[in-house]
Amino acid sequence: MTDTSSIWLPYTQMKTAPEPIEVVSTLDTRIELKDGRTLIDGIASWWTAAHGYNHPYIVEKVQEQLEQMPHVMLGGLVHNPIKKLTSRIAAMLPGSLNKCFVAESGSVSVEVGMKMCLQYYLNRGVKGRSKFVHFRDGYHGDTLGTMGICDPDEGMHSLFGDALVDNYLQELPRTAEEANQFAEWLLKNSNQIAGVITEPLVQGAGGMVFHEPETLQWIRKACDQAGVLMIVDEIFTGFGRTGTMFAIDQAGIIPDVVTLSKALTGGFVPLSIAVAREEIFESFYSDDPMKALMHGPTYMGHALGCAAANASLDLFQENDCLSAVAQINMQLGYELEKCREVACVKDVRTLGAIGVVQTHEGFDVQELKPKFIDAGVWVRPFRDIVYLTPAYTITPDDLTQLTESIYSVLST
Repeated sequence: MTDTSSIWLPYTQMKTAPEPIEVVSTLDTRIELKDGRTLIDGIASWWTAAHGYNHPYIVEKVQEQLEQMPHVMLGGLVHNPIKKLTSRIAAMLPGSLNKCFVAESGSVSVEVGMKMCLQYYLNRGVKGRSKFVHFRDGYHGDTLGTMGICDPDEGMHSLFGDALVDNYLQELPRTAEEANQFAEWLLKNSNQIAGVITEPLVQGAGGMVFHEPETLQWIRKACDQAGVLMIVDEIFTGFGRTGTMFAIDQAGIIPDVVTLSKALTGGFVPLSIAVAREEIFESFYSDDPMKALMHGPTYMGHALGCAAANASLDLFQENDCLSAVAQINMQLGYELEKCREVACVKDVRTLGAIGVVQTHEGFDVQELKPKFIDAGVWVRPFRDIVYLTPAYTITPDDLTQLTESIYSVLST
């Protein structure tokens, strides 16, 4: 008989947290618990399982790859799954975003994107550009470099201030006047800045904070005027979550680097990609070995992960997922609206397959979680936010059970 005493859980005070709930299996939008209960998953395991759990097509393709070649080092070798995947991603993204660095976690892809920007200037003989601009309510990962470009007051990383690189925190421009002020500030400080990084349309871990596509257009224009590179973190928003395949599609911009992960493999295996424009890559393409990008995770280009990602992309193309997202958006908007009647609710907002109910004050997350489980759903609130990011395969009835559970739990 095993226990959980050797497990260090994420985002958890291990001394006071209740025992985690054991899962024995998953299927589509269902989580089967060891005690026999079944939960409807409202967040698709941090929105990775966009096609639902255990999709048979991805299972088939992963099994085929597992039997043939689960992994081989990418140092000096290459394989068909990564060639196929990178070609497809390059074709899906706008402009010259066509150079794909395939790693494991989303945080690593952001770190790689930052490293690309830093070395881009160094390779061109430009020194002093060692800072990044990031925004209030932003989140880009938990590794040391990405902690330095998250909101320092958000909570998770505030303890580490003295250990982090001091970057430039700015307010996200939401009006034309704020955009002009940001552009002026960026131009004035551009000789110190390697890049500006932002989450497009939705700042996830910062509180599911939305902004308009114009904000991205303003940031792109400011970066162009200042000669600064722009990184867009599509780890949360990519692959249909906001209603278009990528959130940047709604703004019509071409960043210098895009980072992807989460739904890339349909929730099967870890994989991430930092995609750079051709012009960025050209600064590394040289006879000088010192101008190479010296980065190489052990499981970079993981063949099994690439096979899962290719299968996931097949499903995105064949199943008209964007239409499914549009239907989910309509239902979320209609059914969550009644939550405004609840006294503790401050705001209700939806975008694509994202539904957010924000309360006036924070709540005891450990107190709310059992109530949702008793309602037969898996919802993981944080701070003052209860949110839904379901699989695109969720049925209308299951989505209704999720939205009604939020209304019911917050009403008690």
